[in-house]
Amino acid sequence: MSMTDTVEYNGITLHKQSEYVWEITQTGEMRSPARVFASEKLLSEIGDDDTLQQLVNATHLPGITKYAICMPDGHQGYGFPVGGVGAMDTTDGCISPGAVGFDINCGVRMMRTNLSYSDVEGREKALVNRLFETIPSGLGGGGVISGDRKTVEAILTDGMKWALANGYATPDDLSHCEDGGWRPDAAPEHVSEKAKNRGEKQIGSLGSGNHFLEVQRVTDIYRDDVAAAFGLQPEQIVVLIHCGSRGLGHQICSDYVRKIEKGHPELLAALPDKELAAAPAGSELATAYYGAMCAAINFAWVNRQVIMHQTRQVFAEIFDQSPQALEMELLYDVAHNIAKKEVHTVNGRDRELYVHRKGATRAFPAGRKEVPEAYRTVGQPIIIPGSMGTGSYILRGGENSLALSFGSTAHGAGRVMSRTQAKKQFWGETVRDELEETQHVYVKAQSGATVAEEAPGVYKDVDEVVRVSDALGIGDTVARTFPVCNIKG
Repeated sequence: MSMTDTVEYNGITLHKQSEYVWEITQTGEMRSPARVFASEKLLSEIGDDDTLQQLVNATHLPGITKYAICMPDGHQGYGFPVGGVGAMDTTDGCISPGAVGFDINCGVRMMRTNLSYSDVEGREKALVNRLFETIPSGLGGGGVISGDRKTVEAILTDGMKWALANGYATPDDLSHCEDGGWRPDAAPEHVSEKAKNRGEKQIGSLGSGNHFLEVQRVTDIYRDDVAAAFGLQPEQIVVLIHCGSRGLGHQICSDYVRKIEKGHPELLAALPDKELAAAPAGSELATAYYGAMCAAINFAWVNRQVIMHQTRQVFAEIFDQSPQALEMELLYDVAHNIAKKEVHTVNGRDRELYVHRKGATRAFPAGRKEVPEAYRTVGQPIIIPGSMGTGSYILRGGENSLALSFGSTAHGAGRVMSRTQAKKQFWGETVRDELEETQHVYVKAQSGATVAEEAPGVYKDVDEVVRVSDALGIGDTVARTFPVCNIKG
């Protein structure tokens, strides 16, 4: 079909506001309009499932400000769409676990090295095998650290400060992580015993699904000055780590969805989908969930940090040099599936908001105080993973992000196919062999089913997702990378 200024999907009408900006008008019980940032191609994919209905449902949340937003990689999620952003007032609004997600702080980090692609050629299999042996992955399973209750509670409280004190991090790692790798609002006392039990066994583990560790090479530079500030150059080897808070975060979300359903039935009854269950700002449950969520955020940062520590040891072994000699330094770590209290200017007035980013990335521009000092003059790094066969991107926070998206952009390619569909359409061993034979990408996973679920054909076109972000000025393209080898659960 050809696009006009108005289009309809599944009974929901969208009006084109400007290039790549589509709006769903506020009607009925909606508390705000909704907006979708997408090209015509991406919008047709977003409209193919329940994403738009979930976005409309999200506008019913109390205190939602300006509009509910769907990023170009958006797809259907639990209650609130993946790729969704919603900012709720911290005074008369709410906080919603469903608008954060089950895998709290499922984020990505990128580590630089001084190796070039030619240094790695011929060693790919040795590298992927050793990484797979050294870094635990898969559903359930153990972690690098066999923690006890005291260890878990220290991690929940101190985040990456714990990793620094225990030899898993350097001071530069903390200064190059979102929020310094520590949420001071963390409240481990609001994390259930069951969640802590799950966390004890999974410190330093990838997990399963779309989580992975990927060695990549930089193939393209688009903004020379910003790439230089990020320490990136063509053919450089970098490492991308994507995982979250594991069973601990999932349990926290499950716990609080149930608690909120029971504790605030009147608010639940006013929402079109019980999966959006929300606690009113200022309530005991809102405070408790926020503290527990921040604790899970800290856990996820430590989880990725320990995995990065293990990666440093593997590279040192394979290349017979110390991590320091290889200049294995954290470029940046960004969090997804998160709600944070942030101050944004709305209609000329500064307001504190719970900014929910579910499958979305913070994208603050140059000058914002939350951006690490090393990047404050160029903007916050953004890391957007693609699929195993398409490559990934590094962006920087765009000048329009605060006005358009509460300082947010996309977080990945976004699925177009469910895991069940993927396993029917793709055979994991075939996908793995084709990647190695045709693109020289080496993949090692716990099962062929995992590879099938993450086949390149399962995802949207990451090039298109990034192009829209860049065109809107919410995340500016800096560099592109392409896989060398990949391990996953």
